[in-house]
Amino acid sequence: MAEIILNAERRETGKKAAKATRRSGMLTGNYYLHGTEPIPIATHPLAMRHIVYTKDTNIVRLNVDGTSYDCILKDISFDPVTDRIVHFDLQGVSANEEIEVEVPVSLRGQAVGVRDGGIVEFVLHKIRIACLPAKMPEHIDVDISNLAINSSLHVSDISVPNVRMLERPEAVIVSIVPPRSEETEAGTAGEPELVAQKGRKEE
Repeated sequence: MAEIILNAERRETGKKAAKATRRSGMLTGNYYLHGTEPIPIATHPLAMRHIVYTKDTNIVRLNVDGTSYDCILKDISFDPVTDRIVHFDLQGVSANEEIEVEVPVSLRGQAVGVRDGGIVEFVLHKIRIACLPAKMPEHIDVDISNLAINSSLHVSDISVPNVRMLERPEAVIVSIVPPRSEETEAGTAGEPELVAQKGRKEE
């Protein structure tokens, strides 16, 4: 599990103060931990890049006024026009308390079904899990090497040490489907029979 350092400063609260913070080129954010008062913070946009634009889930070490807090990225807001980050929320974590978080899925290997002409259908890109912060995986590797055409891997088929899966066990992570041309041909082949049946009913 990787840890990312984020240096921030306390900011004034309120709409006017938030707008002033953004006009100065900083991002507004909040740090939350149950049982404590939220900490309104501000940081430079570049400092958030390694936290937001990554395929992995990481613990963030937030440094504010000489104090450090372990947390995870809980929520983020983007400008609908420019797609720039405008606000973020960090959730504090405690070493002895489980956290619930979404972790990216990473597919490994080449499925035998793909070598036979099948197509990978990646359904569940993130899996919601519960675990202690120190046990949180950056991502979950899923080996698809043995998947044949018309076969799937489900949440119940994978196991990660010290992690509880919160998704439905029957949820499909990845499937190998037949080539599109075969599906089209199968659908076309069935059409004359349907037409004939319709004609008999009308008679």
